[in-house]
Amino acid sequence: MGRRVPSAGQGTRVARIARGVSAHASGAAAEERVADHYLGRGCAILARRWRSPAGEIDLVVADGDEVVFVEVKKSATLAQAAERLARAQMDRICMAALAYCERLPTGSLTAMRFDAALVDDEGRVEVIPNAFGG
Repeated sequence: MGRRVPSAGQGTRVARIARGVSAHASGAAAEERVADHYLGRGCAILARRWRSPAGEIDLVVADGDEVVFVEVKKSATLAQAAERLARAQMDRICMAALAYCERLPTGSLTAMRFDAALVDDEGRVEVIPNAFGG
């Protein structure tokens, strides 16, 4: 039996999968750096990659009496990372945050904040507090 040579379409698929695996690992590393940032400020991590039907929240953090919902964006530069946060995504995160708060004793009355955490290729972290909470 001869060895089967992958078609051009299969090669493209393999490359796409490899890019996805790399992006996932890069995103996970960025989320870890951001979690360390919050821990260093005395915050507690309540959840990582919390999922609901409305969407996923990268990090849920307790900062004093406030619950902070953090969207982590990783790109080559901090400016490029900031550009990657779209309005539709912010809306999904807000809906997911409400679903998260339904589980808490204070429910929708929970004090909350929405931060954007930007990470560049050098691992620098910049947190924009209340980035899209209004």
